[in-house]
Amino acid sequence: MTTPAKRTTIYIDPTLHKALRLKAIAVSRSLSDIVNDAIRESLLEDAEDIEAFDRRSREPLLSYDVMVQRLKKDGKL
Repeated sequence: MTTPAKRTTIYIDPTLHKALRLKAIAVSRSLSDIVNDAIRESLLEDAEDIEAFDRRSREPLLSYDVMVQRLKKDGKL
């Protein structure tokens, strides 16, 4: 059994709303379905970013000064 959808009010720029309505018609989907999918995609991207940050947090820190010196030594500056 699925959980009933929660009703909410959001305010969308009129131009974006028109584009969203036209897309909904073009793809035969509801505005709610399109907005829910967009929110899911955004949250998934956030989850992926958080995982990447967690992985990178275990890397050794490199200061800006050391990085600039390394670039100069490598002939990139």
